[in-house]
Order: sequence, then structure tokens, then C-alpha cells
Amino acid sequence: MATFWQAWRRSAQALLARWRGVPEIDPALWQQTLRTYPFLSALAPGDQDKLRTLSSLFLQQKEFHGAHGLQVSDAMALQVAAQACVPLLHWGPPERALRWYDDFVGIVLHPGPAVARRELMDEAGVVHRYREVLTGEAMQQGPVMLSWPDVAAGAHTAAQGTNVVIHEFAHKLDMRDGAADGCPPLPKGFMGAPSAKAARARWHATWAPAYEAFRERVILAERFGADWPWLDAYAATGPAEFFAVACEAYFVNRTRFAQEFVALVPLLEAFFEPERT
Repeated sequence: MATFWQAWRRSAQALLARWRGVPEIDPALWQQTLRTYPFLSALAPGDQDKLRTLSSLFLQQKEFHGAHGLQVSDAMALQVAAQACVPLLHWGPPERALRWYDDFVGIVLHPGPAVARRELMDEAGVVHRYREVLTGEAMQQGPVMLSWPDVAAGAHTAAQGTNVVIHEFAHKLDMRDGAADGCPPLPKGFMGAPSAKAARARWHATWAPAYEAFRERVILAERFGADWPWLDAYAATGPAEFFAVACEAYFVNRTRFAQEFVALVPLLEAFFEPERT
């Protein structure tokens, strides 16, 4: 009986996808993707179904490009899509949820970390030129760049709370209001706030001290040999990075994240799971 209903559900999903004009994901490829990333296979069946629909629409809307001769397979594109769509699971109909990503089309996969040339002017007006090694980058109103080996590594790094895809797409969410500042756009009513301005103030009242405390822990580790914190130390480089690193840890290892950042969990739940709060 269970086999019959599973087959019926797959058939119904395929018919609904064709009716909506959404490309159907190969069932074997989808199951392979879920098995590859334990935090995806751990999702409830209903959430997996939502994620599959979101991933289908995502693949329909985005264009993948391989840099330096990298050939992007269907499996690679689907793995990126599924991870990128996890934060959108509880934001209503898939078409509406994906509007959070409508400021870009291109996703560029590199065969390894990319090296970017940077320029920085200090307070004295001196321009410093340097190179930065990147495993990913989300550009304002532009494409997302990802190192494919680091995307694939997400299958084994949940214990460390790291995931480059979720990290970069968290930046995209943060940038929706025009600034990557560690506070995504928040609506009136967020956690009972009477206005969007009040919601933002409430967010900062919790996130700012959490960031400063984390930054202090990293400084103590760097300078005085204290224990390194569990969360990736890169989060200490700025509020925007703290938000992105916190998001990746929240989605791939929520139990450990909740132990480390008790105060942040209610805000992330309210932001990412408004249907449930």
C-alpha cells in the first residue's frame, strides 16, 4: 500500500509540475541529491516536496556557467539549487518565495577557489592592493560565484556548521534592502514589532551584542591562545559575514547552533519560518 501511494504522489507531482510549466526533476537525481547532503535528507517529507518544487523553479529561472572549462552537470546544478532554496521553504508559495532571488540570473561555478584582486583605501588615503582567495561571492544585483569543490564539501561539513551555498545566498537575502549589513529586510509585525523600523531595531538589539561577543572570542583566540569558537571565525570580519555564517550553521547544524547562540534562534526562526511563528 505504501508503495502505491508513493507512486501516486510522484505521478501527481509530475502532472502538477507539467501543468504549471515547471520542469520535472528526475526522481533518481533528486534522491541522490538528498542522500548527498544529510541536512537535506533529514528534512520532513513535506518539506522535501516543497524543496523539490522550489528547486525546479530555481533551475528554470537561473543560468549556470562553468568557469575555466568546468562542465556543469545536471547533478551539480541541482545540488546548488536544493541548498540555495532551503532558506525559502517556509515563505509561502514557491513563486513568491523565489522573488527573494530575482535580482540575478547567473550562477558561476569555479573548479576551485577563485582569486580576486582587491583595492582598499585606508584612513590616510593610501590605496592597498591585494588578492583575496574566495570560495564564493554574492554580488549586489549580480551573479553568485561558487567554488564547486567547496559546494561538494557541504556533504561532509555539517558538524562544523559550514555550507558555502547557504552562506552566499544568505548574503543575497541580506542585500535585498540594498545593503549587506547583517540585517535582512524585515516587515512590520516581525516578532510583534509595530513597524519595519521597530523590527530592525529589535533585530540589531540582539544581533549587535552577539556579534561583538563572538568577535571578542576570536580576538582572544588569535592573540592570547584561548579556545577557538565553534562558529567559523570568518564571521568576526563584519556584521554581514556574521549573519551569513550564522545562517549556514543554523540550517546545517541547528542543534549545535542553538547551544552556541540561544538568543539568535528566535529571530532566525521568526525570519525563516514565518508560517510557523
